[in-house]
Amino acid sequence: MAKVSVYNIEGKKVGDMELNDAVFGVEINENLVHMAVVNQLANKRQGTQSAKTRSEVSGGGRKPWRQKGTGHARQGSTRAPQWTGGGVVFAPKPRAYSFKMNKKEKNIALKSALTSRVAEDKLIVLDSIKFDGIKTKQMVKVLDNLKVNKALVVLNDNDQNVVLSARNIPDVKTALTNTINVYDILKYDKVIVTKDAVATIEEVYA
Repeated sequence: MAKVSVYNIEGKKVGDMELNDAVFGVEINENLVHMAVVNQLANKRQGTQSAKTRSEVSGGGRKPWRQKGTGHARQGSTRAPQWTGGGVVFAPKPRAYSFKMNKKEKNIALKSALTSRVAEDKLIVLDSIKFDGIKTKQMVKVLDNLKVNKALVVLNDNDQNVVLSARNIPDVKTALTNTINVYDILKYDKVIVTKDAVATIEEVYA
């Protein structure tokens, strides 16, 4: 089992914790990790872009000049793609970019992403994180203590004091154990997880 240090919000080491190899020590499947990232980004796309083809633009009902004898190349319509104001050759049309991954693939991808963070020493475990109120300065101080700038903070409970304290900090995002995803885990430089959150993740995905 992989062993990681546990820190408090002051950045001091308070102990060690063994991680479950079934979640944090799996064989990394890069193919599924890539597919999970592409899947998430594709599912976010609106797919509402649209342009008109030559059959949809207005005008161009008659030939601009006769077929022969003018010296010009023959033209059938002023709405052909080579004309200003003409239609687009392969015009984009509204479509859905989303595709599905099955549950097993998603789980393997997530565990692979978590394993890579542990292997690269980019997973920080906190004993707990609690604030008396909504204090952005307090959250900034915690990050400074941990020497972290760009981080994903994973919580076990939806603690609004912590969530709202982190909301206005650039490059910091909070997530619950049931909302973590491969893209966010890989996007941020560090993943900060509370001990309770680690236990929940191991219980769900082991």
